Amino acid sequence: MLRQLTAGDKTAKQLKDKLLDKECPEEIADEVIERYAEINLVDDQRFAKSWVVTRARSRGLARGAIKHELRSKGVDDELAAEALEQIDDEAEEQRARELVRAKLRPESMGVDRDRSLRRLVGMLGRKGYNGGMAFKVAREEWEERFGSEI
Repeated sequence: MLRQLTAGDKTAKQLKDKLLDKECPEEIADEVIERYAEINLVDDQRFAKSWVVTRARSRGLARGAIKHELRSKGVDDELAAEALEQIDDEAEEQRARELVRAKLRPESMGVDRDRSLRRLVGMLGRKGYNGGMAFKVAREEWEERFGSEI
């Protein structure tokens, strides 16, 4: 377990799964996880807050996608919601705009507006942004970059 934690924070569920994979009895795994939590080596709340910041910044993921990742790592919904409060609507929209601007750099994106918008909205959708925001941001940024008359 210490080797697992050396690589980075893990949730209690992730560590328990590792112990169970190594055929550790479940009762012992629970005791070990509980002890690690007591000495602050395992803290799902700390993990969730760190995960939210990292994934939003490095991958540009929206709250929905991050929430899904946290759930898959065993973070309960209440802790996930608390951690996701670090990202507000304004910050999420700003990150979406940055992602779209990065994709709009080539001139070829200005040739076919509809195709470009579909690609941009799809990219944002895969990162967890809702359709309404994705389309609004993609359209506004495309028009700012290439003008509305193309």
